[in-house]
Amino acid sequence: MDPLTPQDVQAALDAFDLGLRVRFFEQSTATSQEAADAIGTTLGHIVKSLCFIVDKTPVLVLAAGDQRVDTRKLAALCGVSRKRVRIAQPEECVELYGYQPGGVPPVGHRAQISPIYIEDSLQRFKDVFAAAGAPNAIFPVTLDQLCRITGGQFADLKVDPEPAA
Repeated sequence: MDPLTPQDVQAALDAFDLGLRVRFFEQSTATSQEAADAIGTTLGHIVKSLCFIVDKTPVLVLAAGDQRVDTRKLAALCGVSRKRVRIAQPEECVELYGYQPGGVPPVGHRAQISPIYIEDSLQRFKDVFAAAGAPNAIFPVTLDQLCRITGGQFADLKVDPEPAA
């Protein structure tokens, strides 16, 4: 199965009529740090799309680039044991989400992805940047627009800091 492309992401964005445009870079934007470096912004402004399989259901978590997702919290939110939560394999990313890891966008997926959770630490920012279907493509979006186009719901899914000794 062939992956979808940034053009598919652009078509999905166009359907919302918000003027959102995919941008391409000479260098890689596949990791949060690479995207932040390419754009010239902080790591937290990068929206990483984390593809999970929760009890056989694809679940997308949109998290700030400077945060890690706590799979125990995701399991509790989904009402399953931690053992029922795993990161999607690369072939599952293409099959279900439509894109290779490092380019999975928050919209324009091959299958209906629900639920979509937005890690609540993203609420620190008004403007963020999300992957757009290729390891060198992103699009700028406001947090309000991200909520609108994904139908995502905010959830506390970040790994909590270790208590000071």
